[in-house]
Amino acid sequence: MKRFLFILVVSFNFIGNASAEVSWSHNNSCDKPDTDRIEKIINNMTLKDKVGQIIMPDLDYVTPALAKRYKLGTILNGGGKFPNKNKYSSIQDWKDLSEAYYLASPKIKGEIIPILWGTDAVHGHNNVIGATIFPHNIGLGATMNPDLIKTIGQIVAKEVLSTGIVWTFAPTVTVPQNDTWGRTYEGYSEDPELVAKLGAAMIRGLQGEGKDFLGSDHILATAKHFVGDGGTSNGVDQGNSVMNEDKLKNLHGKPYFNALDACVQTIMASFNSWNGNKVHGSEYLLTDVLKGQMNFNGLVVGDWNGHGQVDGCSDTNCPQAFNAGVDIFMVPEDWQKLYKTTLNQVRRGEITEERLDDAVSRILYVKMQIGLLDGLKPHKYNHNYIGHPDHIAVARQAVRESLVLLKNTKNILPLDPSKHYVVIGNAAKSINNQMGGWTITWQGRENKNSDYKNVQSIYQSLVSLISSQGGSVEFSSNGSYKKKPDVAIFVYGEDPYTEGEGDREDLKFISSDLNYLNIMEEYKKDELPIVSIFLSGRPLEINKQLDLSDSFVAAWLPGTAVEGISDVIFSKNGKIHHNFKGKLPYSWPKTLNSHFNHNDFNYDPLFPYGYGLKYITGNK
Repeated sequence: MKRFLFILVVSFNFIGNASAEVSWSHNNSCDKPDTDRIEKIINNMTLKDKVGQIIMPDLDYVTPALAKRYKLGTILNGGGKFPNKNKYSSIQDWKDLSEAYYLASPKIKGEIIPILWGTDAVHGHNNVIGATIFPHNIGLGATMNPDLIKTIGQIVAKEVLSTGIVWTFAPTVTVPQNDTWGRTYEGYSEDPELVAKLGAAMIRGLQGEGKDFLGSDHILATAKHFVGDGGTSNGVDQGNSVMNEDKLKNLHGKPYFNALDACVQTIMASFNSWNGNKVHGSEYLLTDVLKGQMNFNGLVVGDWNGHGQVDGCSDTNCPQAFNAGVDIFMVPEDWQKLYKTTLNQVRRGEITEERLDDAVSRILYVKMQIGLLDGLKPHKYNHNYIGHPDHIAVARQAVRESLVLLKNTKNILPLDPSKHYVVIGNAAKSINNQMGGWTITWQGRENKNSDYKNVQSIYQSLVSLISSQGGSVEFSSNGSYKKKPDVAIFVYGEDPYTEGEGDREDLKFISSDLNYLNIMEEYKKDELPIVSIFLSGRPLEINKQLDLSDSFVAAWLPGTAVEGISDVIFSKNGKIHHNFKGKLPYSWPKTLNSHFNHNDFNYDPLFPYGYGLKYITGNK
């Protein structure tokens, strides 16, 4: 049999987008495939064995019995997908299902080729009740702390392993350029250098490095979404990124070079188009650039039915995407039809067996790297790190370091916890609002506070601290209060959303519950100091709220450990407990239609990239 492993077919047909003048050439020192071993396995595989490896259904639409019948190679649980469709599945339920799929895995000449299970653990193991939920990437970007992000990656790996899973579809290394995009909070920053640095740190945390690379406490990472997802026109999710190739490479492609240096094992193709052509169907980007010039040896996984958006394709029929370089079809529901269609296309020659062998070899290589071909049984991981106290402590640190102080008139902060406070804003009592999307459920807004084990709301955390220090606090649903407070704390911001459901026409903040401006104006008449805690997945136009606030804190989407907010905004024994460290990872807009990024011509934001006040001096 011919050697087919990782063959680069260089195309000189640079139609439409490609330019021979732009070089993506990149080398790394990562392990190379054991081609002899992988080739031996493939030589013993039937055509059906091979096609089974490239099909990835979602948990809701497959069973271990079906996986065994079709000899599947991968499965996923997307956002809000659980064992037995039960949101309240126990850790043992997750591990039991992992074992069931392991036992259903295909065997080639007696050698088991375990099914590889991937999950969307994007800010912690966020599909699992009780898991540690970290600030979304926008908040982690504000920390500008790669060592912390690496530690978070290590923690996420252990919690994912605790459920018998060894692959996460993270980190997102997008570089959002228009904050009206509903996935802005999934990006660390508008700055490609910061995204590259933090993304690589997360990958090294998840996968390990050096002698610990893909060791017993590590999992497979995925850099996503290749490439240009953060640059679509008008910030439209899954839209069209119109730009020349030099900008595509140096702005949106930059983080992938760092990801490859960190030896990322999988990369997810992006929903977006580049100059009118869907990336899922771009042989130039996926094969010539990524697998060829950039020397990526791992696998390319498609996004949720992303192949079906390619011109001439459907969810159940898309040789174009596979021929372009997608190695695994993520086809959640109609996977059986796609399996049969693809099988017939190989038989007819629409997909060459050489291309199929290349895809399967990449899948086997990744399985070998994580240890699945050498006896690893994911369900046998004998630790339960879900919600471990040490993990919560790191999450609390991440919250502290993510907070950005935008205003602090007359040094209102830090607050004295022995005083009396009124807290206004339903977000203060809504754990969903502090978590954001991608938390237990896909959109993150269908959950009850009781769904979050051992997690306090922001209001509860304030009560805990203030009451322990001799102070008092009351909650107001409409701005009224029983006792005149020394300070009013407003907690407000965006409601949870995910992906396209978060797309906006402009950046104006509009409250979904109270008219905060009216209440603030009344408080100002009474000369009450106002502190704003703003929860959001992006910077928004909040000029009036900012003007009426004495202090204003951008808290992003902090997740589990909101006690970190109290750590910073309150003093301890009359002294600063923790200072503000966060810096803006995105420029803050001056108007509702301004979309400035810090390298733009005529840059004129309200607060520039990197802005953030500290206590004492008030200097940036």
